[in-house]
Amino acid sequence: MITGATGAVRRHFFLLAPNNSGSTFLAAALADCARAWSLPREGQHVTGFHGPSSRGTGTRLLWAADPASVATFRDATAYDWTRTRRAWEFHARAAQEGADTLVIASPPFLLIADQLAAAFPAAAFLILVRNPYAVAEGIIRRGAQAGPVASGDSLATTAARHIVAALAAQEANRAALGPRAAFFTYEEMCAAPTAVTARIAALVPELADLDLTRARPVKGRYDEPLRDMNAGQIARLTPDQLADLDAVFAAHRPLLARFGYDRTGA
Repeated sequence: MITGATGAVRRHFFLLAPNNSGSTFLAAALADCARAWSLPREGQHVTGFHGPSSRGTGTRLLWAADPASVATFRDATAYDWTRTRRAWEFHARAAQEGADTLVIASPPFLLIADQLAAAFPAAAFLILVRNPYAVAEGIIRRGAQAGPVASGDSLATTAARHIVAALAAQEANRAALGPRAAFFTYEEMCAAPTAVTARIAALVPELADLDLTRARPVKGRYDEPLRDMNAGQIARLTPDQLADLDAVFAAHRPLLARFGYDRTGA
């Protein structure tokens, strides 16, 4: 393992994905590419990052659940990309000599894609989404650790608001980033990993050796193959949780439909 990428990074590749959407597996797979530099943790949590983080703001997995939180993350004056770039390069690691592309995953970054595009003009982006009911289950399962719940709301209701805001941001990112980004869903990645690999390679040829067929360490605890876990997660939602999710999602059905999602669909 090679550590410290100062002066070696020629391009940045940002994974823009809501939490619980498969970006942990994808980032681990990208880290094994011959020309990839990776970070030991999410970009927002690397020592030396200068900007708001989900830990620092106490929003944890619910950083888009209310307009005030979104505004905090979108405040351009809160970021110092020059110092952050240096910190990322200092902490970066690569599997082989000759790496030149730094992969950064950090869920709240989907709120500031415009800032990233301006600060890193050579950067490419990956836009990833997942069935919102499955995402919600992953958040709800964390219980009180998921983050602050709005007064009078259930965790499911707050999670649904967070997910809707994240999907709306991803729709805007897809339009704004255009040819600088590749878009696909978690479900597509699980069902057709070879096609997704080709799509990423077409955007970032430096990562053409990406392999999504190998099992990868998940959260540092165990190796997990790429597989669609939506059905199992949605099945764990209780009737009350589903009712709360439906109550929020009902007002945003057109947004969910544009991504191809309903309660059980992929």
